[in-house]
Amino acid sequence: MPEALFPRSTKQLAQKRHDLAPEIEAAFNQFSRTVFKDGALPAKTKQLIAVAVAHVTQCPYCIRGHTKVARRSGATAEEIMEAIWVAAEMRAGGAFAHSALALDAIDIEPES
Repeated sequence: MPEALFPRSTKQLAQKRHDLAPEIEAAFNQFSRTVFKDGALPAKTKQLIAVAVAHVTQCPYCIRGHTKVARRSGATAEEIMEAIWVAAEMRAGGAFAHSALALDAIDIEPES
């Protein structure tokens, strides 16, 4: 990860985030723990979803973090890669679906 674009996640940055908004951070952390615990979907599945979403949102910290947690939750490298391919298809699918806007605009006469 290029340092110029994405600073390394450090204990100092985590502490600064905490110091600036401790109650919000605590609420976010509690929300995150609740979201990712076993429920109707097992934690492993939720982490695979998170890996896919992280690729669509292009968050490098989320990609690394959720990939590591997915592995610890029992996801295989193959499952993780398939989740990434699903994300890639969905991202491409959005461009494909939105081509309808361009196709519609093609038939509009250009303004003079």
